Order: sequence, then structure tokens, then C-alpha cells
Amino acid sequence: MPSNDARNLLQTAVPTAAVGVVAVAVSGAVAGGKGALGAAVGTVLAILFMGIGLFVLQWTAKTLPQLFQAMGLMLYVAQLLLLLIFVALFKDTSLFNPKTFAIGLVIATVVWMAAQARAHMKAKIFYVDPEPTKSEKPEKTGPSS
Repeated sequence: MPSNDARNLLQTAVPTAAVGVVAVAVSGAVAGGKGALGAAVGTVLAILFMGIGLFVLQWTAKTLPQLFQAMGLMLYVAQLLLLLIFVALFKDTSLFNPKTFAIGLVIATVVWMAAQARAHMKAKIFYVDPEPTKSEKPEKTGPSS
């Protein structure tokens, strides 16, 4: 993974994990051990889905740049639908508190998206190649016409 991609992942995953730790602590205080487990599972699931999505999007940008925008839109819709499916599947579980699971999942997803938007806006990525300076222009060689 190139350094810019790793930096982008770091700038999105760290705030999401930090908010997830807060969600686990609050859920544990409010709903006990099952609440903390639910928030932890929701946070981990959001980080996993969003991280895989970021990896797929970076791969698409490098290999199929003409499909980048369409792939980004499809990817975000697919991620949100999969997260909705997970919430629906685990709404009646007894392994953990489903409300804290859903809240942890939603909070982690929103923080991930906000952090990703911030990281992208702060990145200094050229979208137009700058003109080379005079010293970088190749000199003519051969006969002049």
C-alpha cells in the first residue's frame, strides 16, 4: 500500500477506533457487559467493512480509473446495505445488546466517513500535472529546421 493510501487509512481508522472505545465504555456503563460487547462488535464491523471498501476503491483508482466514480458510488451503497443487513440479522440476538451494536455501528460508520472526507480534503494530491519548469524541459538535440 503506497504511503498516501496508508496515511489515508491511518487518518480514518484511528478516529473511528477512538470513538469506538468511547462507545464501548459508555455502552458498558449503561447496558453492562453485553452492551459493551455489542458496541465493540459494531465498531469492529464498521472498521472492517469501511477498510475493505477503501482498499477496493484505491485498487479501482489505480487499475480502472475510468470506473472510479461509479465504483465509489456503488461501493458506498453496497457498504450501507450490508451494514443494514447486519443490523437486521442481529436485532434479536442474545449474544450482545442489539441496540448498542446498532448504535456503535452507526456512530463508527459516520465517524469513518467524516474522517475520510477530512483526510481527502487535507491530502495534497495533484489532479492536474503541473507544468515543468524551464530546467526540467528537455533540450532539443539534432539538426534545427
